Amino acid sequence: MRKNKTETEQTIQNLLEIARQHFIACGYANVTLEEIAKEANVTRGALYHHFKNKKGIFLAVFEMVQIEIREYVESEAAKNNDSWQQLINGCRAFLEGAVQSHNQRILLIDGPAVLGWDTFRIMDEKYSMKSLKEQLQFMQKQDLIKPFSVEAMSHCLSGAMNEVVLWISDHLNQKDVIEEAMIVLQNMLEGLRNR
Repeated sequence: MRKNKTETEQTIQNLLEIARQHFIACGYANVTLEEIAKEANVTRGALYHHFKNKKGIFLAVFEMVQIEIREYVESEAAKNNDSWQQLINGCRAFLEGAVQSHNQRILLIDGPAVLGWDTFRIMDEKYSMKSLKEQLQFMQKQDLIKPFSVEAMSHCLSGAMNEVVLWISDHLNQKDVIEEAMIVLQNMLEGLRNR
């Protein structure tokens, strides 16, 4: 029984990795479940057993990308003990992670189009915005930021970063554009600082 569970988990992970590569290379509209099943060496029925349909496997891949970006953000933020620097590091890491070539199409193009705005927002709140909100709450308890609504701050900052990621992704020299965006973000964050 244990072996079957392990094999099932490995099959699911393999399907997700293969699907992710197809979604990156071809975009959601041009990917077929038959191609994914063939490359994973499983039947279409086996694929449907694990994922209801193409949208289902895409949602799982999208969630995988969100988790990876959240982990990167948290890892980069943790590189400093200063709460302000953690917030800045986390914002920078989000911009960097979201515009990586292997994330752009899934996260920025197909994600909103395939999943719809409501699902996209739920996923964004569950992963990206959750970390931001927790950091802001922590900083507010330390009396480092003004007593504004953490919910409102989280949505405003998350919305700004989601929009700026789209802007950055349109540029060839993304490192320079990220620097420009960070200058603006840092100045916006300064407006929240409790002096």
